[in-house]
Amino acid sequence: MLALLDPHDPTAFPHPDQALREPNGLLAVGGDLSVTRLHHAYRHGIFPWFSPGDPLLWWSPDPRLVLFPDQVHISRSLAKRLRQQRFTLSFDVAFARVIRSCAAPRDEDGGTWLVPEMIAAYENLHQHHLAHSVEVWRGEQLVGGLYGVAIGRVFFGESMFSRVSDASKIALVHLCQQLAEWEFGVIDCQMQTAHLQRMGAVTVPRATFLTLLDQFSPLPGRLTRWNGESVR
Repeated sequence: MLALLDPHDPTAFPHPDQALREPNGLLAVGGDLSVTRLHHAYRHGIFPWFSPGDPLLWWSPDPRLVLFPDQVHISRSLAKRLRQQRFTLSFDVAFARVIRSCAAPRDEDGGTWLVPEMIAAYENLHQHHLAHSVEVWRGEQLVGGLYGVAIGRVFFGESMFSRVSDASKIALVHLCQQLAEWEFGVIDCQMQTAHLQRMGAVTVPRATFLTLLDQFSPLPGRLTRWNGESVR
């Protein structure tokens, strides 16, 4: 039975173990996208995902795709691109541009899951220093990037985009290098994708993922914008 969230209690989520097997991870419906509700959801392994016209849906799939920052895989071709140093990297310089680039339609039907209310919600999280972006620049042109949510020492990846070959991969590599330096424990990649698995992401049981959250989320994180930080 799909849980209907209490609109007045932003922390009233069912345990992820109650999520459906089909569709995998569907846990609850309703609520809102307030900072408090989103923070509580991510902290407990739950994230929002819904299409235009659908109700607000919450998910916690099993298994979960994760990437340990110090285990990112860099292919030979990607390593060559990184050595060429044709791009510059930044954090939190153009969050609004990154999320809107991620929201741009990518398939023939022109669809996107990043509806306006989702964009507004993550921009609000960014204002509260909970959502962050990585930007890849070629000169003055934004050519790739990603964004996600950080709680403690866990980064919850949400979406990425590329306008030139490998730009999103470069963003992910630099994110991993910086998070490893900051002693972050894990990056949540949510659903299985071959692209992320080729870069070192692995699947773990949901129970293992929740244990990782309990281990790393309470640790002190970086409760500021990241744009002043250097990228290795």
